[in-house]
Amino acid sequence: MPEHLSETLHFTKNWQQQLAEAFNNIEDLCHYLHLSLNDLPVSVAAAKSFPLRVPLSFAASMQKGNPDDPLLRQVLPVKDELLAYPGFSNDPVGDLPSATQTGVLHKYHGRVLLINTGSCAINCRYCFRRNFPYSDLQLGKQDEIAGIRYIQENPDITEVILSGGDPLLLSDARLAKLFVQLSAIKHLKRIRIHSRLPIVLPARITDDLINTLTQCGKQVVIVVHCNHANEINPRVITAFNRLRNKGITLFNQSVLLKGVNDNVAVLCELSEQLFSHGIIPYYLHLLDKATGTGHFEVSEAVATDLIKQVQATLPGYLVPKLVKELPGALSKQAIL
Repeated sequence: MPEHLSETLHFTKNWQQQLAEAFNNIEDLCHYLHLSLNDLPVSVAAAKSFPLRVPLSFAASMQKGNPDDPLLRQVLPVKDELLAYPGFSNDPVGDLPSATQTGVLHKYHGRVLLINTGSCAINCRYCFRRNFPYSDLQLGKQDEIAGIRYIQENPDITEVILSGGDPLLLSDARLAKLFVQLSAIKHLKRIRIHSRLPIVLPARITDDLINTLTQCGKQVVIVVHCNHANEINPRVITAFNRLRNKGITLFNQSVLLKGVNDNVAVLCELSEQLFSHGIIPYYLHLLDKATGTGHFEVSEAVATDLIKQVQATLPGYLVPKLVKELPGALSKQAIL
């Protein structure tokens, strides 16, 4: 079957089927992109440590034949992941000491984070939780009651953040049950979802999901994660529109990544594209120093210079906050 017809058939399938058909080995992804393994610094060892996983809906936005494609760089296991970089660790943002109980992280005043799942639709090589002990800390069904009770017993908590992994990989039934429980907590004002799925697997944004999100009686905020304007394709735009048209507030957070978006023009185009589709540029993070990610690091000095140039180019509402996260800090730290 010709490649474009195969893609057309793929995108008629539901999100679970599309997820099941994600690329999970280097050879298949490179063949799809018309690339030779000899042209890339790929590492089978890195893939064994942190498996490759890329939905076709994301890979389809990569430039075929380009070994330096900025989307490919985010997902391809490479030899540099095996190098040791000073100051990099398995828990770079101090999540583990903040775990009050299984699946609940209480780091900042007024909000808690629930680790709902350890699974993602895509394995981003720069992920700060790539070494996270999800089997020990994710919020399993048996621990969910205790997590809800913790929120109920702390009236200063006004916002719950669903995270992971990716919380939108939970089934609609599981999400609906969780939202019913959260909506019954009177002092809770907002439910915030951090998800990469509207970008990498937009088929997940179904009518049933949107109904679950909008019928809970709480304000719902979704923070998507887009690092480069090339990630925004027509399927992603459709997902954005469906969410926004139902009154869901959409923000974006990015990570500043060497060889991906460490360029003024690229950062400006990302903000322009996001805002044109109703997404507010929110945060631009310095890289969290997780083991295996050092080759992505952009220095704070370079980052500051880049954001100053972005500020000189764009109106203020299109400039994301340049921030870093430090273990034990009371909030994310603004750099500029």
